[in-house]
Amino acid sequence: MNRRPFLAALGCAVLLTWMRPAQSGGTIQVEQARLDVSRPDDLVLLSADFTLALTETLRDAVNRGLPLYFLTEVQVQRNRWYWLDETVVATQIEWRLSYHALTRQFRVAVSGRSDSFGSLEEALAAMTSVKGWSVAPLSKFEPRTVYEVWVRMRLDITRLPKPFQMTALTDSDWNPQSEWKLFDFSVPSPTSAR
Repeated sequence: MNRRPFLAALGCAVLLTWMRPAQSGGTIQVEQARLDVSRPDDLVLLSADFTLALTETLRDAVNRGLPLYFLTEVQVQRNRWYWLDETVVATQIEWRLSYHALTRQFRVAVSGRSDSFGSLEEALAAMTSVKGWSVAPLSKFEPRTVYEVWVRMRLDITRLPKPFQMTALTDSDWNPQSEWKLFDFSVPSPTSAR
């Protein structure tokens, strides 16, 4: 009996199982999201609420001093019947969650600002509520045009140390991400805003 084809097939099956992309751990959900127009500043602002529950593996990693980077991503697209959809805006906000053993405080850093919290739950609560985040100037949008807005939150595994990046490829505990939430947005015409 020739074992080589059997061992080659077995090796391929194990390799394919190992290289399977990680599935969402279901630990992040987009509860609600919307875009608003700020008329005095002529900006389009995002407000969103997320549910973020870290797995025990990630809780342990943070408590041991490993900083975690989360991304809130926004993409705004305009449908075009004659060509591919146009991406009007593609932006993100980065959250850095860390623990400092000396002060026994959790820190959340975003956009050059950093806040300290006494517990991990308080730090996570601060990361899960986005209010009035500037997505783009109003001039990027045409009045009375319907845009598709996609929003999600995920752990940025590219910011993990290399050994953890390899683990994140196959272990959903190390790769939490929400599904994309889709909603429509349109800018009212200037005459109807008055």
